[in-house]
Amino acid sequence: MVFEKIREIIAEQTGRDIEEITMETNVKEDLDADSLDLFQIINDIEDEFDVSVDDPESIVTVKDAVDFVESHK
Repeated sequence: MVFEKIREIIAEQTGRDIEEITMETNVKEDLDADSLDLFQIINDIEDEFDVSVDDPESIVTVKDAVDFVESHK
């Protein structure tokens, strides 16, 4: 459930097809996301899951984001 929602957020922000986004996807390198995209993705994840990401640099892959949300629920 968390993965699917994060996947939707990333697809919407990057304009990529949702099928391109897997747990191993590196948001910056694989999807060509710039710092503004990353900021917005983190913001949307924080809003959606009511969490606060203290260290946005720690979120590199989709799995990092999923693990963060799941450990802060």
